[in-house]
This record gives sequence, C-alpha cells and structure tokens, in this order.
Amino acid sequence: MKVYGKNVFNELKENVGAIRKVYLAKSFNDKEIINFIKENKISYTTTDNKVMDKMVDGKHQGIIVVINDYDYVDYKTLYSDKIVVVLDHLEDPHNFGAIIRTCEAAGIHSIVIPKDRGVSVNSTVMKTSAGALEHVNVAMVNNLVKAIDDFKKNGFFVYGADMNGHNYKDISFSDKVLLIIGNEGKGMGRLVRETCDEIVSIPQYGKINSLNASVATAVIIYGIVNR
Repeated sequence: MKVYGKNVFNELKENVGAIRKVYLAKSFNDKEIINFIKENKISYTTTDNKVMDKMVDGKHQGIIVVINDYDYVDYKTLYSDKIVVVLDHLEDPHNFGAIIRTCEAAGIHSIVIPKDRGVSVNSTVMKTSAGALEHVNVAMVNNLVKAIDDFKKNGFFVYGADMNGHNYKDISFSDKVLLIIGNEGKGMGRLVRETCDEIVSIPQYGKINSLNASVATAVIIYGIVNR
C-alpha cells in the first residue's frame, strides 16, 4: 500500500518495520526525514515530482511510502474496551479517516468495519487520519450483525445513530458502548438497525436536515465521553 505526506511518514517512524520503500522527489529537502531514512537503512529512491504525481491521488509533499498492507485486528480482542465504534458500510475514505482522528482524540481506540461494500483502510484513509491510525485498532468482519451480537453478549449496549431517534443529550449511556454509524446516504441497514438497543439522534435547528457522517460521529462521541 502506498501512503504519502510528511506527517504520515513521521507517524510511521514508530513502526519502521512496516516501511518497505520510500520515494523522494528530487527537490525534497526535509533533512530530518532524509537523515532518518539513511540512519535506519530504509530503501529509498529519488525520482521526478511529475512521476510521483501519477503514483498517488493526492498531495504527496515529495514523499511516498510503500508499506505493508494494514494489519486488521480480531474484533474479539476489543471486548475489554469501554467504547467501540462500528461503521455500517461507510463509503467515503475521507469520512473514515476523519472518524479515526476523532476517535483517537477522544481516547477511543477501536473501530469495526464490514469486509464488503464499504471503505477499507487505504492511503486516503491513512492520510486523512493524520497519523491517528497508528493509535487506533480497526477490525474487519465478515458478518457485521453477528459481530454486533457478540459484543452484546459481552456486555455492550448498542446505540445506532439516526435522524429519527432520541436526543443524544438525553441519553444515559451505559458503561460499555457500541456506537453504530450508518452509510452516508442510506444510514444503517435494516438488520443492523434491528440489533440496536437504542436509536440516538442529534437535534438540528437549521434548514439542512443532515450532517456529514464524520461530523455527526464526532458530536455523539464527545457526548458519550463527556457523559
């Protein structure tokens, strides 16, 4: 997997073993990064900036890093957490990256995603997360409904975010929370919704009747952690 940008590279310093190769633009002049690459004997190549522009879809800042594919965790290892976020077929990698960043900032370290029909951890997600992905565990599951049921069996109370629910400010959240965020356009799937113990919503007072998925997630997450 190719990731890019100075911030992403600096976060990867803690996990040098995951770096397979680095591409640097001929004009790249960040001496600290260059010295780190040489001191740690990381394989690197200097190349033309225009060539690098074609390698990734985004502003690479003169550095592209080839790393091992993301190592997902087993969702069963997350049972000891107090708050776990589940993304029900989210599609936008920018939303995913922003949610990872919010989770890390709020002290939440676990996210669950489905294997099919949704965004996975890719270079855009890593870039958008601004390094937060290095501190958050992501589990990918084959059957989202079964995984949710397993969390319930391990003491989690399931809250689904939807426009038609109880005001999140009025909710006394349980000690162990599983928060489900639905797809950007369709919301939660029917079967996933049926697993929820309670549906929560964010009161809105303007003329726009919906919030961006990552923004809505941030609002509810901080409502939970500050309960």
